[in-house]
Amino acid sequence: MPTRYIGRFAPSPSGPLHFGSLVTALGSYLQAKSCHGKWLVRIEDIDPPREVKGASSLILKTLETFHLFWDDNVLYQSACHERYQAVLQSLLSHHQAYYCDCTRQRVQKLPNGHYDGYCRHRHLKINQSQLAIRLKQNHPISEFTDKIRGLQTVETASAQEDFIIHRKDGLFAYNLVVVLDDHKQGITEIVRGADLLPVTAKQISLYKLFGFSLPSYCHLPLALDNNGNKLSKQNHAKPIELNNSKSLTALALQFLGQCLPKDWQDATQQQLLDWAIQHWQIAKIPKQNTQLPTNIR
Repeated sequence: MPTRYIGRFAPSPSGPLHFGSLVTALGSYLQAKSCHGKWLVRIEDIDPPREVKGASSLILKTLETFHLFWDDNVLYQSACHERYQAVLQSLLSHHQAYYCDCTRQRVQKLPNGHYDGYCRHRHLKINQSQLAIRLKQNHPISEFTDKIRGLQTVETASAQEDFIIHRKDGLFAYNLVVVLDDHKQGITEIVRGADLLPVTAKQISLYKLFGFSLPSYCHLPLALDNNGNKLSKQNHAKPIELNNSKSLTALALQFLGQCLPKDWQDATQQQLLDWAIQHWQIAKIPKQNTQLPTNIR
């Protein structure tokens, strides 16, 4: 019997959702629902210095306002530290990871800007100083297929890099926890923004290391500002207007290359979503990032 589709939306609580976030939320939701699957929400709150107070609840309120209702309890990464720590300790104990005291400046000065494995055999101990933990890369991924953008090839130096899985400041690295949580939640397909394409191969290598079932990947086009930068909280993108959900949903559907019903203005928000589920076509999603009108940036 085939595995039931499970998708997810996993925002970080570093501010309110903006139009680019809505595109990701809507795209992942429609892909899951068009496959008669479940859609989950995870709050990726593993970086307290970047968190904005109240952002988590505002994100959930925004999703509810847009009728993007999740199918199970929300998972908060801040409640999962013991599970993450156990995995880290296991990797260290089995010599699949190691401590590293190299600075970012040292790595940036290397010929290709990728880490050279300098600390692999130095056998540093955690009590010597404040150290990062790097994965010993034994499962390099040279290529993978994205369902929207097709075959993706990976630079050799990047594929073979021993990347950080626990930071010097004591925080867990995104690449590790996203894989652990997607596996724990049974995610079968990951629909997210194209800004995460560069780290996908690293995450696939962790799936291989852990022996997890590999999800499929769909990377959505990014919404860009007039400088060609992606809309982001760091770039002060305009928060979503909660009193304009239907028009913004229609705009997001058009951004994703989807058709609108002729009378969409007369539909309710739920009717518009139901129509979008029935007519969703992932093949129509643009492969390129796109600038948006200034009034929603």
